[in-house]
Amino acid sequence: MTPDRPPPDDRPSRKQRRQVTEAILLVGGKGTRLRPMTVNTPKPMVPAAGVPFLTHQLARARAAGVEHIVLATSYLAEVFEPYFGDGSSLGLHLEYVTEVEPLGTGGAIRNVASRLTSGPDEPVLIFNGDILTGLDIRALVDTHETSGADVSLHLTRVEDPRAFGLVPTDPTGRVTAFLEKPQTPEEIVTDQINAGAYVFRRSVIDTIPADRPVSVERETFPGLLADGAHLQGMVDSTYWLDLGTPQAFVRGSADLVLGRAPSPAVPGRCGDRLVVDGASVAPDAKLTGGTVIGAGATVGEGARIDGSAVMAGAVVEPGAVVTDSLVGEGARIGARTVLHGAVIGDGAHVGADNELRDGVRVWCGARLPDASVRFSSDQ
Repeated sequence: MTPDRPPPDDRPSRKQRRQVTEAILLVGGKGTRLRPMTVNTPKPMVPAAGVPFLTHQLARARAAGVEHIVLATSYLAEVFEPYFGDGSSLGLHLEYVTEVEPLGTGGAIRNVASRLTSGPDEPVLIFNGDILTGLDIRALVDTHETSGADVSLHLTRVEDPRAFGLVPTDPTGRVTAFLEKPQTPEEIVTDQINAGAYVFRRSVIDTIPADRPVSVERETFPGLLADGAHLQGMVDSTYWLDLGTPQAFVRGSADLVLGRAPSPAVPGRCGDRLVVDGASVAPDAKLTGGTVIGAGATVGEGARIDGSAVMAGAVVEPGAVVTDSLVGEGARIGARTVLHGAVIGDGAHVGADNELRDGVRVWCGARLPDASVRFSSDQ
């Protein structure tokens, strides 16, 4: 059934429009594509620009006027609350709901609905825990209220949409279809894709089936459209990046440090480097390209690190060269070793004089002897 909505004459005027004060944040994914960084840490808690990535999302939501956020957790759910608590340090009221069995994006939204306090026609912001974006949240809410939509979607444009679901709209911005991952030129009818942030009218959330897996992208949105609901798209082509892969994550972290991606939660001034309090960096070490050195990490003499994230307690020995790479918590990179586009898991030890490139991943706790690897291809 089409969700009830106010008739056009009853929709809020420009002066009366509501601001969103409540949100659902979907943070239950396993982060499989980001392993081994997500073996011990859920993806939203992997540090980006010196703090758990989730911190940036919470801070941006708060800056947009959101006061109450419900986190829909599943994988390693026990990690979130000890770190963020009730959210008061961020000026927020946080609640946590854990899925016993994974419910998908739509199922997760429905599973936390009982924690919402918004009225039936009030807007609720929903966003994914792995998207780094410069979205104007207030503009999305304003679009939602102005159009009288049941659901409003943030859309962004991409050069190659074949890896995404397309969301064509009419000249007024109203969504006309949801098209899954086109492959032929004829199927690519738009370059607009679902960017992973939505505003739902509160009553629409209650129409999602409870207690079973539901995909909001593949079931909820197409179903609403088929039932005649009003789905509105807002194209916002500011910064947008899906942090699902190591390459994307390290780029997103660097872009936060460089100031290319906006966040009020970056702990320090934007620039070429971010050295977190408690880290030790040799005077002649060179850090560039938005590199982050985590708390308690050590960078030795003559090391060169570009566009990379070195997590807390890690060691980069003298003369090592690290480019576009992730170095996990407590890992050690040997003297003169070269990393380029590599991922080193927590506690791993890469000996001296190795060379790892092009997507190589070293698992948590693994040990590579000195000079044992010169090159390895993507795994």
